[in-house]
Amino acid sequence: MLHGPNLNLLGQREPGIYGSLTLSQINRQLETEGQKLAVKVFTMQSNHEGVLVDAIHDALGKHQGILINAGAYTHTSIALRDAIAAVSLPTVEVHLSNIYKREEFRHHSYIAPIAIGQISGFGVQSYILGLQALVLYLRQNM
Repeated sequence: MLHGPNLNLLGQREPGIYGSLTLSQINRQLETEGQKLAVKVFTMQSNHEGVLVDAIHDALGKHQGILINAGAYTHTSIALRDAIAAVSLPTVEVHLSNIYKREEFRHHSYIAPIAIGQISGFGVQSYILGLQALVLYLRQNM
């Protein structure tokens, strides 16, 4: 699970849009769901694009898939898109808010065209659904 910029401020950052849960609470929920699914979930957050690119590269040979909320980089980062394409790991894009009900610039995702799917608008449940979808995909296709 890769969390992009500003997600370290969850719980205090615009709770009307992003909810009141902290990043640590979301990560705990993902780890709990991972246990139910009999998978190990690794989590990481960075505000720095290059650190996220490095984490994607490092996933190759270590992890079977990527769950990512790239935050604002979703709409701006060709580098993240290219890193995901380069490692060819099944990737699910998730967002807490429905990016298509927000500002126009949020309606475009560089990640969606190379992801196996995208889930947005369900708050923390977007992460849980994304993890479930990724695990189901891996079990059916690997």
